[in-house]
Amino acid sequence: MRTTPILTKISAHLLKILVLAGIILMFVPACMHDPIEPVIPDPGDTTENPIDTTGNPVDTLAGIDTTGYPCNPDTVYFYKDVLPILVSNCAQSKCHDAASHEEGLVLDSYAHVMSGHIVRANDLNRSDLYKVITSNNSEKRMPRPPAAKLTTEQIDIIAKWIQQGAKDLTCNENYGSCDTTNITYSGVIKPLLTHYCTGCHSGANPSGSISLTSHADVQAVALNGKLLGSVSWSYGYQKMPRNGAQWSACNINKLQNWIEHGAPNN
Repeated sequence: MRTTPILTKISAHLLKILVLAGIILMFVPACMHDPIEPVIPDPGDTTENPIDTTGNPVDTLAGIDTTGYPCNPDTVYFYKDVLPILVSNCAQSKCHDAASHEEGLVLDSYAHVMSGHIVRANDLNRSDLYKVITSNNSEKRMPRPPAAKLTTEQIDIIAKWIQQGAKDLTCNENYGSCDTTNITYSGVIKPLLTHYCTGCHSGANPSGSISLTSHADVQAVALNGKLLGSVSWSYGYQKMPRNGAQWSACNINKLQNWIEHGAPNN
């Protein structure tokens, strides 16, 4: 049977199309892309503010908090150890709070402290903050008289923080279980009040006419509910420390336990 000229042409065209399709298919894999993977940014140096990778929730039944990182007793943490001292003694009205900013200094946060250039990491001799809190010259010393000088322990905390690099380290004060047994005024409550409160609530004219320097004064506001209400930021009470962060849950529990036992002078 003889092939007609038309069929011959159609067959030739089909052959060309098949050849061309084959050539195209040879190159298609080279043009295809693998699925685009999301770009994960480099976390950089996380030693100062480590990323919380634990992902563990608070065990409310056991009363154990396992989120974040536990505090190292050999490390000074700015938010936990240094800032409360500055807020209580320095970041006050007519001094170094945000409203007054005397001499252009605001001492209510890490960023403000460091931007004031009063701290030189690892160098006490070049840190103006350390110089003024240790000065024996009443005209240069801070807190300014008649306010009391910082305690030796408070000065040591700030000095150690500077010597450790003046870093913005944080930790979870509530990590693990909170020991509320054997809470004494001398060993637990008084140091807490000195750390967070007595910068304002001491001297001849204590803030709010409330002094927290003697056991009798502390016991009075403890038993009438004002002390616990203020530090726990309960409704109807002035939040304390003023301009500062709330006490940790563990410290509040310790205070509550002491009060429930009659706020003794132990």
